[in-house]
Amino acid sequence: MNAGKGVKLESWKNMTHGAHVFEAGNAVNFKTGDWRSDKPIFISENCKQCLLCFPVCPDSAIVLEDGQMQGFNYDFCKGCLVCMMACPFKAIEKEGV
Repeated sequence: MNAGKGVKLESWKNMTHGAHVFEAGNAVNFKTGDWRSDKPIFISENCKQCLLCFPVCPDSAIVLEDGQMQGFNYDFCKGCLVCMMACPFKAIEKEGV
C-alpha cells in the first residue's frame, strides 16, 4: 500500500503543531508509523483469514490483497497491537522496535 504515484510522504515531525487539520484527507501524506515502540509481525502460516484484525486497526495499517491479510503498512502502523489482541489464532506477534 502506498500513498499513490508522485505523492511524497512526510514524516510525522513535519505535521502541524496542536493537531490542527488545515485540509481534509491529508492523513495519507504523513508517515506516522515511525513513532511506534512495538511492531506487529504477521505470521502467515497461523492466519486463517478471519480478518478480525482488520476492522479494529485504528490506523488502517493492515494490508489486504484480494480480501486476504498480507501484512502491515508500517508507514502508518503505530504499534498499538489491537490487531494482535483481536487475533484468536496467534497470527500476529509483537516485536520491540
